[in-house]
Amino acid sequence: MKFSSYLWNGRKSYGTAIEDGIVDIPALFHELGEAAPAHDLLSLIERGQAAVAAVREALAAAARAGKMVGALVSDAERSPLTPLPRPPKMICVGRNYAEHAKEAGFEMSQIPIIFPKFSAVLVADQDAILLPKVSGQLDWEGELAVVMGPAPRGKITKADALNHVFGYTIFNDVTIRDYQFRTTQYTAGKNFRTSGPVGPWIVTSDEIADPHALQIRTTLNGEVMQNANTSEMFFDVPTIIEHLSEFIDMEAGDIIAMGTPAGVGFKRKPPIFMKAGDRIAIEIEKIGRLENHVIAES
Repeated sequence: MKFSSYLWNGRKSYGTAIEDGIVDIPALFHELGEAAPAHDLLSLIERGQAAVAAVREALAAAARAGKMVGALVSDAERSPLTPLPRPPKMICVGRNYAEHAKEAGFEMSQIPIIFPKFSAVLVADQDAILLPKVSGQLDWEGELAVVMGPAPRGKITKADALNHVFGYTIFNDVTIRDYQFRTTQYTAGKNFRTSGPVGPWIVTSDEIADPHALQIRTTLNGEVMQNANTSEMFFDVPTIIEHLSEFIDMEAGDIIAMGTPAGVGFKRKPPIFMKAGDRIAIEIEKIGRLENHVIAES
């Protein structure tokens, strides 16, 4: 299933994609005279597979009863939000593709490189990315992102890790390169306003048999900048989940961005950075397309 969040009729809501469009989940259950299993997408994820099963059953019941129409939301009626506007944690993995580490001039680290992305910088599909006044070095990083489902406290083994993944989405780890490399800590360069495009969907894990076999492509104004496969990741999803769970508890709704492949802008000759008017898009097989435009900070 594909889940998204959005504004509809002036209120925040969430839904799932079907062939005819988006079915608003609270409206779907209202049509059936039942209470929705969760008031937003994060709450649904926290309730786990039982809540997802309830949505599937409601979709089937509404289709049989002819009660789907009242819950359908057209593209014109909704404004996209990030799938999870306030995830409990947003964690990024650095230099997780060998070719990207090579282009950046680094050896592969034998320990995952981890840094935070704050939820305040997350923006939705079709939202604007700000070119900041203080820098012109606005770069892209197309990434697969993992969305955690309910998980136990403490360490999660690699063998069990994928059982606690709710689904997958697309992430653009927009980076201000000069701020990133002013110190050994990445936090400033990774957390400028609007530097976290994510979405448009969360695709449930049952629809992606292997997250390590997905084509990922980034285009800038239609020109391909990154073209790789998640099979090239140095640390796979279970390894990262196990590593993180050694020092912090995983929570339902945590987003883990798995690193970017080669093809970023700052190491091109000459360097290429995003500028006002540009459109940047990331496509990941079986998930979809995340697209944003760049505007100058006023």
